[in-house]
Amino acid sequence: MDLNPTPEEERFRATVRTWLAVNLPAGWGTPAYQAPGTAEEQVAFARVWQRRLYDGGWAGITWPREYGGRGASIIEQLLYNEEYARLQAPDILSLKIGLSLVGPTIMTCGTPEQQAQHLPNILNGQEIWCQGFSEPNAGSDLASVKTRAELQGDAFTVTGQKTWTSVAQHADWCILVTRTSTDGPKHQGLTFLLVDMKSPGITIRPLREMTGEAWFNEVFFDAVRVPRTNVVGEINGGWKVVLTTLGFERGGSTPHVRLQVEQRRLAQLARTVVRRGARAADDPAVRQRIAQVAIETAILRYTAYRNVTMVQRTGVPGPQGSILKVFWSELEQRLKDTAVEILGPWGLLPHGEPRAVDGGSWAHELLWSRAATIYAGTSEVQRNIIAQRVLGLPR
Repeated sequence: MDLNPTPEEERFRATVRTWLAVNLPAGWGTPAYQAPGTAEEQVAFARVWQRRLYDGGWAGITWPREYGGRGASIIEQLLYNEEYARLQAPDILSLKIGLSLVGPTIMTCGTPEQQAQHLPNILNGQEIWCQGFSEPNAGSDLASVKTRAELQGDAFTVTGQKTWTSVAQHADWCILVTRTSTDGPKHQGLTFLLVDMKSPGITIRPLREMTGEAWFNEVFFDAVRVPRTNVVGEINGGWKVVLTTLGFERGGSTPHVRLQVEQRRLAQLARTVVRRGARAADDPAVRQRIAQVAIETAILRYTAYRNVTMVQRTGVPGPQGSILKVFWSELEQRLKDTAVEILGPWGLLPHGEPRAVDGGSWAHELLWSRAATIYAGTSEVQRNIIAQRVLGLPR
C-alpha cells in the first residue's frame, strides 16, 4: 500500500484542521478554559459539542449521506481522527457508543423505521446510548447471556442483569442482547433489542472504579416491556447482529492518534522532570524507554492504516482488528508505566493533591489503563481470534 497521502487527502486534512481551530470552545487547551467538572456537566458539554460537529458536517463523517453523514472514506475518517487528537479536541466518551457502534449497526441490520427514529438523533447528540452485552457470568463468552426476553403479544418482557455498562446512568437508549430460546446451540437463541432506558422496571447502580469515577454500571431489568418492533434483525438471530456490532467496535478503532499525543507528552515530561540532580531525559535508559514507545506508536499507526485499507477494500471489519486491540491496549499500559516510573512516587498522587504532577493526570491514566486489556474483548480472547482467524491455527 502507498502510505503517501494524495493531494485530495492533504486538502481534507487541512480542512479538518482549520474547522477545528475555529470552532473549538473559547480558551480550549489553555489554563483559562474551565472544563466541566462533574459527570453530568461533561455529558451536557458532550451533547453541545456534538451538535456543533453535526451543524458543521463533521458528525458521523463516514456515515452515508442518506443517513445524515458526510459520506467520507474510512481513510478520511482516520485523517480526521489524527487531526482531532493532535489538537486534543473534546473527548465525547458518553456519545461514542452511539456514534461508533449503534449507528453503524442500525444502518446495517435495522429496519427503515429504526433508522429514521434513531440515526439523526445519534448524530446530533440528542440520544446517548449504552451497550447491554456483558453479564456477571457472560463477559468474553457473550453467547452465555441469561437475560431473558419473553414475547407476549406485541412486546417482550425482559428480566435479567447486565454489568460493566458504560454511561448507563446517562443513556437514553440501550442495545440489549437477550436470550429468547434455550433450544439448540446457545448462540442461536439470542435476540438483539433496542431498549428505552426510561422504561419502568430498569434499575441502575453505578460501579465506582479505582480512578474514583463511576462510568461503569450494573443494570437490572425487572419485567421491562420492549415493543416487538424494537428487534434488530430476527428473533433468535441476534448473534449475527452482535458480531456486526463487535466488528465495528474492533475494526474501526484508531487508538494510535491518542497514543501518539501521549507519547509526545511523555517525551516532554522526561525533559522537565529532575531526578538525582539531572533531567530524566539525560538518562540513557529513560531515553531508550521513550524511544521504544515512539517506535511502537509508529508501528501501531501503520498497522491501523493497513487495517482500514483492508476494511476499505472488503467493506467489512475483519479479525485483523483483534491485532490492533491487543497491540494498542498493551502499549497503553507500557506507556503509562513508563511515565510513572519517570515521576517516581510523585506520579501516583491523584488530582487534588498539592504536589500532583500535571494535575494528577498520569496517576489517573495509569489506573485507567489497567482496563484496556479487558474491555472490547480481553487480550486472551483476542489472541484466540488471531490464532484461529488470522493464522488459521486449530482450536
